[in-house]
Amino acid sequence: MTALFIGLLAAFIIGFLANSYWIENIVHLALYAEKYIADFGIGGFNFLFDIFLGYGISLIVLKFLKKGFDIYILWVDGDADADPIILLTNFFRAMTLAIGFPVIYEVVAKIVENATTEVLNAIGLNIENSSLGMLNDLMTIGIAPIILYSIFTVVFIYLNIQFVVRGLEILVLRTGIPLAATGLMDADKGVFKTYIQKFIQEFFTVLIQVVLAKLGLALMRNWNMQDYTAYFGIAAMILAVKTPRFLQEFIIVSSGGGGMNGIYSTARMAQITRSLFRG
Repeated sequence: MTALFIGLLAAFIIGFLANSYWIENIVHLALYAEKYIADFGIGGFNFLFDIFLGYGISLIVLKFLKKGFDIYILWVDGDADADPIILLTNFFRAMTLAIGFPVIYEVVAKIVENATTEVLNAIGLNIENSSLGMLNDLMTIGIAPIILYSIFTVVFIYLNIQFVVRGLEILVLRTGIPLAATGLMDADKGVFKTYIQKFIQEFFTVLIQVVLAKLGLALMRNWNMQDYTAYFGIAAMILAVKTPRFLQEFIIVSSGGGGMNGIYSTARMAQITRSLFRG
């Protein structure tokens, strides 16, 4: 009975840890989740980006017209004596970001991928070192060590799910950037400031989680059954899971109430404009 139990646990562990493809491509998955979703037959994300880009540009134009009207005609917002070039500069800044963000994102994503690779190479956590060398011996190592391997594997599976969630979060952020760019029309940058902080937190989370995951794999590989290496490996994997909460203590996403109010007022302006034309 014990041998059967060990065999089942060994098969469970090998099924998830023997394949290095997942951990090898995890950074790319987090940064370009839509490419992997397309493999499941669900595409069209480029059209989705175009749709939000169109709405974002429309909101930026409407907000520009509304702010100009409120400041220089109604005198109910801002300083009527302010140089109009400031408003015009903010308008072009918002338009440039909304239109050029795909190019900017490609550059930033490449930097994140290269930084992750360099960090892994610097501490010797390449793909070969991250694979478990003891997988073939799982049937003979005993019940206690294989239970530790099972705990590690469960945390590893949960971390993989977190990577998928991270990829979907970044995908949502990328889709909504043209709308968030309307915040650049405000003096305090509105919701855009919070948006960029969230992007930075996501990028750092991906980098740290990948490094910790590979560190945990390498530690488990080097476990000789007579030390505490396995505990360090499990601890590294648990810390990888807790990375988002850990980073929140240092990268605090501030509230963007002003920016959300700006987007709401711009959307309201769009509704009023449509009703006027219909009338």
